[in-house]
Amino acid sequence: MWQGWPLERVLLLFAGLAFALIFIQVTLFHSRQNFRHWSMWVPVIETPLFALVGIVLAFYQPAWLRLTFGLLMWLGLGGGLFGAYQHAVGVGQRVGGYSQPQNFLVGPPIILPLLISAISALGLLALYWG
Repeated sequence: MWQGWPLERVLLLFAGLAFALIFIQVTLFHSRQNFRHWSMWVPVIETPLFALVGIVLAFYQPAWLRLTFGLLMWLGLGGGLFGAYQHAVGVGQRVGGYSQPQNFLVGPPIILPLLISAISALGLLALYWG
């Protein structure tokens, strides 16, 4: 089954599985904060959709699904950057703001939304490389 799979298909499957794992982590973090801001719902809604489309696309590749995945990955790329901005603002709102290095450790993780952007970029590379 795996023999003869091009790297692009393997990367699509990897991206889909990565989004499934990110979904779990993001949901845990944002539910812990009681979804205080509307934007906290964005990755909770989009990452399982990204995961499903990426995994299905690794096995079944109609043109409409490739187009859908591409649009979703552009959305994920921008959404991850927006999330990193929101998290950076959140760090600054903690007591002591940016002057307290501890806030970067216990505040909202700035890198996690950037991971969504990175995996989205990987999905785009996998989609358009071949």
